[in-house]
Amino acid sequence: MGLFSVIKREVAFTRSLKGLMKQVQEIDPSAHALITDDIEATIAAHPDNIAFYFEGETVTYAAFDARANRIAHWALSEGYGAGDTVALFMENAPDFVAVWFGLSKVGVVTAMINCNLDGAGLAHCLNIVDTKAVISSSDLAPKVEKIADQLDGSPALWDWDGAAGRHLNSALAELPVEQPDRSHRADLTGQDLFLYVYTSGTTGLPKAARISHARARRSFRIAIPSCPITPDDRVYITLPLYHVTGGFLGLGGALLSGASVILRRKFSASQYWDDVADHGATVIVYIGELCRYLLNQPEHARERAHNLRVGIGNGLRSDIWQQFVDRFQVPRLLEIYGSTEGNIFLMNFDGKIGAVGRIPKYLEKQFGDVRIVRFDVAEEQPIRGEDGFCVKADWDEAGELIGRIDSGGPSDFTGYQDRDATEKKILRNVFEKGDAWFRSGDLMSRDRAGYIYFKDRIGDTFRWKGENVATNEVAETLSQYPGVRTANVYGVAVPGTDGRAGMASLTVAGDFDITGLRAFLVDQLPPYAVPLFIRIEPEAQTTGTFKYRKVELVEEGFDIGRVSDPLWFGAPGADRYEALTAAEYGKILAGQYRL
Repeated sequence: MGLFSVIKREVAFTRSLKGLMKQVQEIDPSAHALITDDIEATIAAHPDNIAFYFEGETVTYAAFDARANRIAHWALSEGYGAGDTVALFMENAPDFVAVWFGLSKVGVVTAMINCNLDGAGLAHCLNIVDTKAVISSSDLAPKVEKIADQLDGSPALWDWDGAAGRHLNSALAELPVEQPDRSHRADLTGQDLFLYVYTSGTTGLPKAARISHARARRSFRIAIPSCPITPDDRVYITLPLYHVTGGFLGLGGALLSGASVILRRKFSASQYWDDVADHGATVIVYIGELCRYLLNQPEHARERAHNLRVGIGNGLRSDIWQQFVDRFQVPRLLEIYGSTEGNIFLMNFDGKIGAVGRIPKYLEKQFGDVRIVRFDVAEEQPIRGEDGFCVKADWDEAGELIGRIDSGGPSDFTGYQDRDATEKKILRNVFEKGDAWFRSGDLMSRDRAGYIYFKDRIGDTFRWKGENVATNEVAETLSQYPGVRTANVYGVAVPGTDGRAGMASLTVAGDFDITGLRAFLVDQLPPYAVPLFIRIEPEAQTTGTFKYRKVELVEEGFDIGRVSDPLWFGAPGADRYEALTAAEYGKILAGQYRL
């Protein structure tokens, strides 16, 4: 890169960073300013702007506020007050937002429940937050009704149409549309609880992350200076609002700027570009697998007939980044890194493919609360030196990303409702006695220009033949093979061997030919990283936020008695994968292959 290009990059980076920092540094957690006040200020400034386009209807900011006010008065009429919790269990809709906004007007905390849950998982999420009531939709309320005997405290069930629970729309009809008196939340500060947002549950039952008003105020502002978002923008959101990417990054930027949200109940790859074109979307909110799904679709007549100028999101991997930009002609993508509960935030301002963010050397002091430390994959713990403290990773060396826990910092770690789960995310005595750092659970590396790259999730990376295998890198290589739509890579135990052998669960197109896959992988990957086993699934197993599920896949492994999908095995010395038969399965278990 030439000197002029470097200077231009640094100037643009510094300007973007300063704009973002200005937005978040002015937030004082000890002040009485809440996210509720911010949104009410937007409504006062833009009452006639369209807040939502949804299923053929529009909702102005004034109408949205009136709906939320009725929710607030409903909560008061039920005897709920500051600090109480009400659970919200429904799909995307303007009323989803009106509920948590309305409840926040009187200090009530909303627990935003994944609408894909049921049974024991749903009961767990409701019980751990001591909810007083559950607000649901007529299609989901029966799920709550079904587990009523598993719920602590017998919370009341309300659904909008009264199909399964009490009739919420009827209760709201007679209530005031005026804003309730602010005295109901006057004693709250930015440090007080605003929402519970749950982790995706890829490795067990979901955990309830505690989101304070100050944290929400920061998160909601991120897209405003970065995109930037103005009152004239239209933000297309098809991700679930119960999670931070759609519900904070996308929705928040609109609600604090007076922009419009084009909201879809759930993601549809086939109708995505029609929505974008019909409603004049200017901003999209993405996650990486959503982009991959769109790329796997046949060409759409309107996939370039849009007014998009920027996309903002996370998880976009380098193997599809340029493909997405080139095919769909989205001028700019803003990749961010963060987590529901964590205190680390990074952003790739200049579109460096594959990077999740950047910490230039000259800004290390400003980013002193974010580090990458050396990591032992086998022990799943950071490596400590002779002095007992953690060791900073070298350039381009994968290590765990950690963030200093500092109550006075710009983004503190507020933890989970479960104290034991919170403690597991804290690393202590890291660089000095008594310090504490948030464990991201992500392996990252940093190059000499300061760009930071996601390598893998801790627990996903495994050891085989004495080497560390990063599942993310193997999955990206698999995705380059013709006909592979999605690739989910994980390690499985093989009797008589150390470590875990690589296995990949694929979804494939009609032109996929497994004959050449092993030779392709041998050419692209080191021998220890080539998967021994391939599973072909009709559909990828994902969470509601499109994260791949691995727990069940790892448990089933390559057991032909448990897996009904086609299984393939790459025997040592073979140049191709062959169907895994009962005879071959028996030979593997008997240790007849030198794996």
